[in-house]
Amino acid sequence: MNILVTGASKGIGNAIARELQTIGEVFVTGRNEQALAACNAKGFCVCDLSKDINELAKFITDKNIDVLVNNAGEYIYGALETMKTEDIVRVFQTDLIAPAYLISKALPHMKGQRWGRIINIGSISGVMGEAYASIYSASKAGLIGLTKALALELAEYAITVNTINPGWVETELGMNSIEDSEFSKDEIIDTIPQKRFVKPEEVAKLCKYLISEDAKGITGQSINLCAGLSVGI
Repeated sequence: MNILVTGASKGIGNAIARELQTIGEVFVTGRNEQALAACNAKGFCVCDLSKDINELAKFITDKNIDVLVNNAGEYIYGALETMKTEDIVRVFQTDLIAPAYLISKALPHMKGQRWGRIINIGSISGVMGEAYASIYSASKAGLIGLTKALALELAEYAITVNTINPGWVETELGMNSIEDSEFSKDEIIDTIPQKRFVKPEEVAKLCKYLISEDAKGITGQSINLCAGLSVGI
């Protein structure tokens, strides 16, 4: 089984890449060549999904990817009217356009063998919305819509498509987003029912389950992994 994980240099993507090495040949992408090499994956492709992804598209077709995990993401914080156009475009390119394009390159192989797994890493912000992260929230909400539509299209090919929506996660990105906000870490933890942040390994293990045959009936789902943050919405 050939698996591709995008954004695997660190954080959630790195945890996913390491976990999935127990079930298949894992290939990784990201911006940091040294970090990718340290993943001990089968192979890697250094690229920036906000810019040129043609090399990665060729990588996908050459490797006959059976499982695609779209994890790479870009976060931007601030009032919408203060954002630069290039920053808005960068977020949508990384968080929504690139995943759709990469899926399109993986599908011929998956359809040909009538089996595949597509897992998109979204965000609870795409479900609930997040003040001062409107562009990020919109891009992740779009990813959920893409997931649901593709699940309907691909069901007859035994290809499942799901989105995992993490809440606050103990990663560099998560901690940086707290620094960008007006709230302290303790104040944010107080809003979470379980009073804790999700660990990257929890996301990785959920990915592993969704790939398994035990999860073949789960498709088109938006799964919130957020320590209870979304309860009641």
